[in-house]
Amino acid sequence: MRFNKLIYTTVFLLTAGTLSIKAQDKKPTEKKPTEKKATEKKPADKKTVDKNTEDKQITEEVEVVRPYKPILAEAVKLRRSPDLNDVKTYKARFNYSLTDRKLELNSDIDKLYAQEVAAERQTEIINNYVKGGFGSASTVLGEAYINMGRSEDMQLGGFFKHFSQSGKLNGQKFNQQQLSVFGRSIGEKAILSGRINYERKGLYFYGYDDANPTRNPNPGKQSFNFIEAEAEVVNKHSEDEDALSYAAKVNGYIWGDQLSAKEKSVVINGYLNKRISSFNFGLAASGEFGNTKDVLTSVSNNLMRVNPYIRLQASGINITAGINFVQEFGTVSKSRIFPAVTADFTIIPDYLQIFGEIKGDVNRNSMKEFTDENPFLNSNIAIKNSVEKLSFSAGIKGTGGPGFGYKAKVYRKEITDMPLFVNNFNDPNKFDVIYDFGNMKLLGLEGEVSVQVSDQLKWTGKINLEDYKPSSESYSWFKPQLRVSSDLLYSITDKIGFNAAVVIQDASNAKVYTAAPSSPYILPNPANETVVNVKGFVDLGIGATYKINNKFSAFAKANNLLNKKYSRYLYYQAIGVNVFGGISYSF
Repeated sequence: MRFNKLIYTTVFLLTAGTLSIKAQDKKPTEKKPTEKKATEKKPADKKTVDKNTEDKQITEEVEVVRPYKPILAEAVKLRRSPDLNDVKTYKARFNYSLTDRKLELNSDIDKLYAQEVAAERQTEIINNYVKGGFGSASTVLGEAYINMGRSEDMQLGGFFKHFSQSGKLNGQKFNQQQLSVFGRSIGEKAILSGRINYERKGLYFYGYDDANPTRNPNPGKQSFNFIEAEAEVVNKHSEDEDALSYAAKVNGYIWGDQLSAKEKSVVINGYLNKRISSFNFGLAASGEFGNTKDVLTSVSNNLMRVNPYIRLQASGINITAGINFVQEFGTVSKSRIFPAVTADFTIIPDYLQIFGEIKGDVNRNSMKEFTDENPFLNSNIAIKNSVEKLSFSAGIKGTGGPGFGYKAKVYRKEITDMPLFVNNFNDPNKFDVIYDFGNMKLLGLEGEVSVQVSDQLKWTGKINLEDYKPSSESYSWFKPQLRVSSDLLYSITDKIGFNAAVVIQDASNAKVYTAAPSSPYILPNPANETVVNVKGFVDLGIGATYKINNKFSAFAKANNLLNKKYSRYLYYQAIGVNVFGGISYSF
C-alpha cells in the first residue's frame, strides 16, 4: 500500500510541475479552425525551440488542452494483498547412522597441557679452557680444563695443572702437578660418578736458620706421588614419602715419597634411609683399611664404623639421634661407642636457625694427611689414631636479606693423642710427629660472613679463635690461636675484574730439642727442650682479569705484597713478593 501511495504522489507532483512550465513554442497568428473539436488536438508533450529566438523574450501564452495521464506497464503492478492459498511445506530428508559407544562417566579434571613453543636457539657453551702464565720468582703456570659439552645424562672431562716457584734461599723451590679425569652418568633411578686423580709434589728441605746460616749447605730433595680412584652411586631424589634412599662410595689411593715411605688405603662407605611420614630411619656404615710402611715402621690401621639413627623432620625442626660404634683393628684393636646427636631449629624461616651437635669419633691419621699439612716430614713417622672423645658445638646461621649470609658457632673438643709437629733433633730441617699423650681440650669460636651486593661485588670472610689446653705438652705446637681469611671479588665492567685475598695468622710456638728425646717418645722432658716463638703474619694478594673477547682473556696476580718473610713452620720462610700473569683461552 505504501508503495502505491508513493507512485500516485510522484505522478501528481510531476503533473503539477508540467502545468507550471512555460512552453517555448510560438502561438500561431491565424485563428483556430472552429470546425475541429478541442479533443482532436495533440498534447503539448514535445518542446520545439527555435534557435533564432533563444535569446528573445517569450511573450506567447500557452494553453493546456487536457492533463497528462501516465500509464504504467503491467509488469510493475503489484497485488494489494498476498496470496495466502500457497500452504505447501518443505520436508528435508535425513540419513541416520547409529554407533555403539560405551557411556563413560568421568568427573576428574582433565590435565592441562602447556602449549608448545618454538624451539629456542641453544646458547653456545664455553666450558673448556687453557691457561698459561709466568712471572717473578721463576713462576710457571699451566692449566687446562676439558669437558665433553652439553649432555643431560652424561658428563666426562679432565683437568691438568702445573705450578712452580723458587725463592732466593738455597733450595727454596717447589713444583706441583695435578691430573684428574672424571665422569658422571645420570640414569632413571640412580646417579653414577667416578674420578681418577694423580698428584705429584716436588720440594727441597731448604730450612734456613738466621742464627746458623751455614747449617744447611746442601738441602735434600723430596717428592710425593699420589694416585686415587673413586666411584659412587646415589639414588635419585623421590617425592614419595615412603621412599628408600641409598648411596655407596668406594675410594682407594696409593701414596709414596722419594725415600722409602709408602701408604695404601681403601675406604668403603654405605648409606640407607627409609622415610616414613615425618621420621627417617637410617643406617650409615663405613670401613677404612690402611697400611703405612717405612724402613723402620709398619702400621696396619683399620676402622669399622656403624651408625644407626632416627631422624625427625617436621615444620622447622630437624633432629637426628643415634650412636656411632667404632671398631679399631690391625696394629691396635679396640671398640668404642659415641653419641651422635644433631639438632636444627628454624626460628625465622631463611633468616635465623639454631643448631647444635654432640658427637664422638676415632680419627684415622695417615701420611697423606700429614704431608698435605706439612710436607717437610722426616722418615719413619709414627702413625697412631686420635680419639675425639666428646665434641660439642652450637650456633646460629641464616641470612640477613638478599645477598647476605652468616654463620657463627662455638665448639668444644676433647681429643686423646692429638698429633703435633716438632723439629727433629738430629736434623732440625725435618719434622717428626708426636702425640699429646692424654686428653687435650680445645675451646673455639668460628664465624663466617658472606655479602653479595650485586653480581659485580662479593665479599666473604672467616675467623677462628681457638684456645688449646694440652694434656702433656707445654703448648700445642704450631697451633695459632687466631686465623682470619677474606676474599673480595669486584667486577668494574663486563671486561675488567679485580680480586683480593688476605690471610692473617697469629703467632704460634715451636719446640726445639736441646738433647735427644726418648725413643719411643711418650712423655715430654722440659729439661731437654726450649720454646721458640713463630711470629704471626699477614699475607695480602691481589689479582686482575681483562676479558679481551669471548675467547681470550688476560690475568695478573701478585702474592705477599707486604714482602713479609714469615714462616708457617720453623726455619721455612715463605717466598717474598711475587708477580705473575698470562693469557687464557676458552673454547
